[in-house]
Amino acid sequence: MKTKRVFIGIFGRRNQGKSSLINAISGQDIAIVSDIAGTTTDPVRKSIEVFGIGPVVLVDTAGIDDVGDMGEKRIKKTKEVVKTIDVAILVISENVFGDVEKEWIKQLNSFEVPFVIAHNKSDKEKLSSQLKEELSKYNVPILECSSVKKEGIDDLIDSIVKITPPSAYVSDSLIGNVVSEGDMVVLVMPQDAEAPEGRLILPQVQVIRDILDNHAIAVCLQPQELESYIKKHTPNIVITDSQIFDFVSNIVPSHIPLTSFSIILASVKGNFYDYLKGTPHISKLKDGDKILMLESCTHLTSCEDIGRHKIPKMLREFTGKKIEFEWVAALSPLLDLEQFAMGIQCGACMVTQKQVYNRMKQLLDKNIPISNYGMAIAYVTGIFERSIEIFNT
Repeated sequence: MKTKRVFIGIFGRRNQGKSSLINAISGQDIAIVSDIAGTTTDPVRKSIEVFGIGPVVLVDTAGIDDVGDMGEKRIKKTKEVVKTIDVAILVISENVFGDVEKEWIKQLNSFEVPFVIAHNKSDKEKLSSQLKEELSKYNVPILECSSVKKEGIDDLIDSIVKITPPSAYVSDSLIGNVVSEGDMVVLVMPQDAEAPEGRLILPQVQVIRDILDNHAIAVCLQPQELESYIKKHTPNIVITDSQIFDFVSNIVPSHIPLTSFSIILASVKGNFYDYLKGTPHISKLKDGDKILMLESCTHLTSCEDIGRHKIPKMLREFTGKKIEFEWVAALSPLLDLEQFAMGIQCGACMVTQKQVYNRMKQLLDKNIPISNYGMAIAYVTGIFERSIEIFNT
């Protein structure tokens, strides 16, 4: 089932025809085109369909050779894009390839982003045999194209499809490894002040759909109905909102597997085993330590917000330490990571697997332990081993 969006970043110097190339790929005038270098300032995103992949997001970026104070800021934003994409197109033209492009290839390789090199404006000047030989050492597809003449565009798209890893667009089953056809899965879903009016939150919707796709049975109820239901029925697994782990674990018998929506999501989207390794670091936290709370969406908060209020309160009570917290929402840049003793990532229902991986990589590269909302709550409530047991069988 192809349900993920693939993010494709387009990089290159100013005035290389990046925006024209996006228009040629999409078949639409979605990016502003001008002969004036530096027309594209902030990253511009456009969703289209690509045969062989499905829904993709094309990300047009500022020139990687921009200049001046504003230019440095634009380049900084462009570098952040590298951490959020699945595939890249490095655009060159008129046989210009130098240290600027080599540095960006290092950026792409450091975040394991597969890429192609597109020699644009081939209607004006063909790729020289000398440069082609130099580029061949990177062992990536090298394409001749002209966004103006619409030449080589199909070959470029075909190359993108070939280098895009299936994991970027084929959804892994959330619970396919832990349930079988006909299993009964009880979902405990409190409809409190944090629940959206008239609808379910995305992780709940995603898990329900996955249960149906695996031909299992989804039973949805609120915490108040759990005890009476468990007395009459024996589900194969119970999945709960992480914030009521303690309440639910006291009701669900120990022989019935129990986990949370957040941990289920982390098992297929995120650094699951790094979370397992990092979560016990909670017991090592000291006075004055600062924790980075990583949210993957932007939302209005309240006194019941799990990441802004409930988890910080739980961690302070569990450790007895004066712990500080800082929050980063959506895919905002992660700055000054050295100041943090730990990072805790949400379930990440709103972002891609690659975006979570690259986000966590920045912390892991600095040896900062990481955890996940659900695992952190399970740890401080004393049911960490139980909450991950189904993934170890």
